[in-house]
Amino acid sequence: MSVRDIADLLGIARSTVQDGIGRAATAGLSWPLPADLTDDVLEGKLFARQGTKQGVRRLPEPDWSVIAVELKKPGVTLTILWEEYRAIHPDGYGFSRFCDLFRGFERRLTPTMRQIHIAGDKVFVDYSGKKLPIVDRKTGEIREAEIFVGVLGASSYAFAEAT
Repeated sequence: MSVRDIADLLGIARSTVQDGIGRAATAGLSWPLPADLTDDVLEGKLFARQGTKQGVRRLPEPDWSVIAVELKKPGVTLTILWEEYRAIHPDGYGFSRFCDLFRGFERRLTPTMRQIHIAGDKVFVDYSGKKLPIVDRKTGEIREAEIFVGVLGASSYAFAEAT
């Protein structure tokens, strides 16, 4: 039968029929199929990929959940975590690919939650959690100050003050 007749008979596109015939030729299959050929073996021959399996990465990856937890700690950046990764795996991913893979992991974590704030209704306040040294120029005395931050919900207008 022609490719067009097969496609019409099955109700599929001609390109799909051509692809199937090409896969059978590549796998060395001919009609009639051997009686002992199971569906799983046939599928493996028709749809086998050369090289690396799809979804398998060639380079070692860190535990992304550990990276996500570490990144929430004060003073920790993705650059620092990548440098630690490269110290363990010198031939590992470069910084940009490392960031891409992490962002991909992050997108799978939690969905975005949109919140609507009415103007003047809410203000979010907190201390930064880090102390900064303040030096008195006259006496040389060093005092520590925390940064107080307030943000208006609707406008995202920020206020910061050392206390």
